[in-house]
Parts: sequence; structure tokens; C-alpha cells
Amino acid sequence: MMPKTQNRAVMTWLFIFAFIVGFLIVFGGFVRLTRSGLSIVEWDPITGVLPPIGEQAWEEEFAKYQESPEFQLINSTMSLDGFKKIFFIEWLHRLIARLAGLAYAIPVFYFLFRGAIPRKEFGIYVLMGLLFIGQAFMGWFMVASGLVDRPSVSHIRLTAHLLLAILLLALSLWVALGHRFGFPIRGEKTKWSPLSRLAVVGIAVLLIQITYGGFTAGLKAGYLSTTWPLMFGKLLPPGLFDKAINLLVLPKTVVFVHRWFAFVALFTIGGIYLVARKRGYGRDIANGILGVLILGCVQIVFGIFVVLFQVQISLALIHQAIAVLLFSLTVYTFHRLRALDLKNLQT
Repeated sequence: MMPKTQNRAVMTWLFIFAFIVGFLIVFGGFVRLTRSGLSIVEWDPITGVLPPIGEQAWEEEFAKYQESPEFQLINSTMSLDGFKKIFFIEWLHRLIARLAGLAYAIPVFYFLFRGAIPRKEFGIYVLMGLLFIGQAFMGWFMVASGLVDRPSVSHIRLTAHLLLAILLLALSLWVALGHRFGFPIRGEKTKWSPLSRLAVVGIAVLLIQITYGGFTAGLKAGYLSTTWPLMFGKLLPPGLFDKAINLLVLPKTVVFVHRWFAFVALFTIGGIYLVARKRGYGRDIANGILGVLILGCVQIVFGIFVVLFQVQISLALIHQAIAVLLFSLTVYTFHRLRALDLKNLQT
């Protein structure tokens, strides 16, 4: 399914689209942190492009929100002006998502029509489109979980929404890098070097950490303790692992795992970097892994700041933005590593 034809214009478009996806991930974090995501209780892909116009329209929209569990249990004293603030944040989120859809659909069909993307190589771009639609649907499926009998969304659905966006980001970057550096020759089977196999482990560990970041956000578990490294005055609070299901649903267990699994990810990246240096891999690969390692350290520091400053929005958004950048650099480094595997096969 991976294309073979390189095109600079397609490459530029894919990098821009990947940036938009990354921005949406971070903006989605802003929506969550401001508790704005449940302000729009209907999904209107067409008519929802415009916000309410006129006082009566605003009153009607506010009345719909007043029927939601979030208003009744959390925001029962909210005024219409307060509602407008959270409404516009979520409306802007959905508007950017719609524009991102256009930023994908219009160029991809233009390039297909012009022949920059050959029809026989169109499959990977169709997959990108399906991923975009899938994460958009999951976004509404997530919101719907907070409109029935609870004032918050399902943390499982939120994390699924996040992971689909991360996968879309990775695929967009991977194909863009292929246009930049070249694709494997058709029919070639690239062998996996030991470092490539280690890198897959590193990516898996990073995805687990991102998953627990999603769980932590969805359960609002980051607010449970404002101390580090201790939680509730203990390094290992009791009752964390009494049941296996705690790993998925108990807020204090989820945030504990998210806090300390970050160091598992960091040590894994450090090990990969040491192997790369010992075996004399190229400078671009070694520097890429070093960059991931440095960003991993910065990410942990900001994660600690988020805890100590009680999930201050600006710090939390920086923490999330670094995670997107860290993952993107990981994709780049892995792409260069697989390219080296191919080069070694050819020689």
C-alpha cells in the first residue's frame, strides 16, 4: 500500500496536514482542561459550522446544555455569558477539525486528478481519510458518553480518540518522509536490524505512556495529588493494584502508572541511544534518538510541574505539546532507521 512516487508538493501538503493534526491534539487538550467539550450537545457536521446568531438562538442552545448532566451536576449556577465562553471554545475546536478535513480532502483529490498521486498508490491516502473520519466519529462518540448520566466523558473513548489522532499523525509523517527521502523499491523486503527491533519496543512503550496520559486526562486523575514523588504522603500508596481492573479504571492507579512509567520510557530510549552509539549508526539516527531522549527528559520535568502547580492549563498544554513533538521525532528517527536497514540490504 505504501506509495513509490515521490512528489515535493505532496510532501509539503502532508507535513502541513500533520502539523494541523498535531495542533488539534493540543487544542483538544485545551478544550478538556477548560471543561468546554460538553457545551455543544448535538453533532451537526453541516449546520454546526455557524454559532448561534441572535439572543433567542443562544437561549435555545443554552437550554439544551441545561439538560445535560454537566450543567445539572457541575455548572448549575452558570450564566448565559459563561456558557458562551465554553461554547465558543468547543465550536472553534469543531471548526478547526472541519477545516482539517478540508485540508485533507481538497489537496488529496487535486493531487489525484493531476497525477501527482498515481491511482494505484492511492490506497494509503484513503487509509488516512478513513483514520480522520474514524477519529472524528470517536470524538462525537466520546462526547455522547457525557450527555446521558454522567458529567464527564468516558476516559476509554477519550483515549481511543487520542490514539486514532496519534496514528493519523504518524501515518501522515511517515508518508511525507517517504516523499522527502524516498520509498523502498517495489518488491524489496527490508530486514530488521537489532536497533530497529529495539525501536519498535521503544515506540510501544511510548504509546503505552500516551495511553495512560489519555486515561489520566479522562479520569481527571492529575488533580488527585499535588505532590511529587510522593502521592498522598507515600511513595507507593496502598490499594493501587488490589485488582487488575484498577489499571484501567481506578484514578489513583492510573495516575501512579502514568507518573512512573514515564521513566520506563526514558530508560528504554536511553538504552536504544547507547546501542546506536556503540554500533556506530549514522549521525542522523544517533542525533534523532538523542533528541527523543532530551525531549523525554523535558517532558518528565513538565509533567512534574503540572503536578506541583495543580494542573495549571498553560503547563498542561506545554506538556501535551511536547508529547506530540516527542512522538513526531520518534516517527522521524524510526523512518531513518528503516531507511538504513534498506540501504544495508542493498549493499
